[in-house]
Amino acid sequence: MSFVDIIHAARDSRDYSRMGEAIPYMDTLGLSVEERDGGVVLLLAAAELHVGNPWKQALHGGLIGAVLETAAIVQLILEPEVETLPKPINITVDYLRSGRVVPTRAAAEVTKLGRRVANVHARCWQDDESRPIATLSGHFLMT
Repeated sequence: MSFVDIIHAARDSRDYSRMGEAIPYMDTLGLSVEERDGGVVLLLAAAELHVGNPWKQALHGGLIGAVLETAAIVQLILEPEVETLPKPINITVDYLRSGRVVPTRAAAEVTKLGRRVANVHARCWQDDESRPIATLSGHFLMT
């Protein structure tokens, strides 16, 4: 089964546990997809593996960026018109506060979906969705 077939099956059945089959990186990081309010939210399980600063027990910044980028890509590939894996063109991550080693969530919004390029905004939060720990703004190649 191809990547596109797995994504279509997950999208059609709303069984997002299959996303890890198509994107093994998600399983490696401990990411899962939850459906919420007509969209999806990525959940990063808390793990010592994710610590970047052992003195503060803070999440590694690269991990936070990876979670945001993955949230953006997952949101894009769940769009009905999308048939290929989006490729990042440029991404800007704003780190707003330190991430603790607790369950962390990320969601993305497609602000423009063109034939060749898509614009996406994503946010990552822990206990309070209104207080994100980081945000992403990115452009993705869709061909």
